Amino acid sequence: MSLLKVVAPVTHDLGSFEVRRAIPSPECRMVGPFVFVDQFGPAQLALGEGMDVRPHPHINLATVTWLFEGAIDHRDSLGTCSTIRPGTVNLMTAGSGIVHSERSPASERAGGPKLYGMQTWLALPDGREEIAPAFEAVSDLPVIDGGGAKARIVMGSLWGARAPTTTYAETIYAEIALAPGGSIPIEAGAVERAVMLVGGEASLDGAALALYQLNLLKPGEAMTLRSERGGRAMLLGGEAFATRRYVWWNFVSSERERIEQAKADWREGRFAIVPGDEEEFIPLPEVPKTVSYP
Repeated sequence: MSLLKVVAPVTHDLGSFEVRRAIPSPECRMVGPFVFVDQFGPAQLALGEGMDVRPHPHINLATVTWLFEGAIDHRDSLGTCSTIRPGTVNLMTAGSGIVHSERSPASERAGGPKLYGMQTWLALPDGREEIAPAFEAVSDLPVIDGGGAKARIVMGSLWGARAPTTTYAETIYAEIALAPGGSIPIEAGAVERAVMLVGGEASLDGAALALYQLNLLKPGEAMTLRSERGGRAMLLGGEAFATRRYVWWNFVSSERERIEQAKADWREGRFAIVPGDEEEFIPLPEVPKTVSYP
């Protein structure tokens, strides 16, 4: 059996669409640098509606947004205004601190926006947690096509190719689309790896995968992802972190005191504002809905 553990996500019903959070969870805190894995949709929102995530802060992490369908307007305190679309990865590095918002574009709301994709957070490694905040949108991503599988490498090196997306620790991240009867090898290189089936049907070395569950793979074992009827999956992972990470709400850090400082800074209005989205913000919660640990 190629699976080390299977993590069932916690589903949050947001009314118009569902968000499934696999990690952090009591069963799994990290997979490589990935400290947070959300999958949302597929959903078709009503005419005139949209997703509206008001400005909120992050520290000591990088967010990665990847869409299968739809579009999201990203704004941040660096002055970035970028529309996220399928095929382009948005990497926002919080570092010492950043604020951003995510909303459905006005052009999408009129016809009822589609939402289907992934948002993940990467913990920044020791010595780099407080780097300057940054943003990049990368669309020139390598595609591996063969054997009835089409894999787009979002981050890191896989199948002999490397994505130009910035990485701060050893990271792998890819979307794999499988045609009926298609298959692709899952390489053994990364120390920690996981696969999530996000659509259709697939199996790993003959073991059927359930939709939206995060399947942690045994280290050092090559295996094969296959689909009889067609499916879509995400492969993610990278190097194991030697030091623990504390997580509270939107804050991640190797130091508990740094999170307390970030909480105070947000409460007292010391974070930068988001140009073009200054009127609203998400208040600091008393008890966050996100799993916090330790």
